[in-house]
Amino acid sequence: MSGVKKIWMDFLADESGMGVVEIILIIVVLIAMVLVFKDQLTALVNNIWKSINQSAKKIY
Repeated sequence: MSGVKKIWMDFLADESGMGVVEIILIIVVLIAMVLVFKDQLTALVNNIWKSINQSAKKIY
C-alpha cells in the first residue's frame, strides 16, 4: 500500500503541467474582460483612430 501512496504523492507534487493551466486561466480571464468591457474598448479604439486620422490630415 505504501507504493501506491508514494506514487499518488509524487503525482500530486508534480507541477510540470501547471504552466499550461495558468496560461489557459489567464487567457480565459482576458477574454472575459474583453467581453465585459467590449463597448468601452470599441469606443476607445474608435477615438484613437479618429485622433490618428485628424493628425494625419493636418500633416498632408
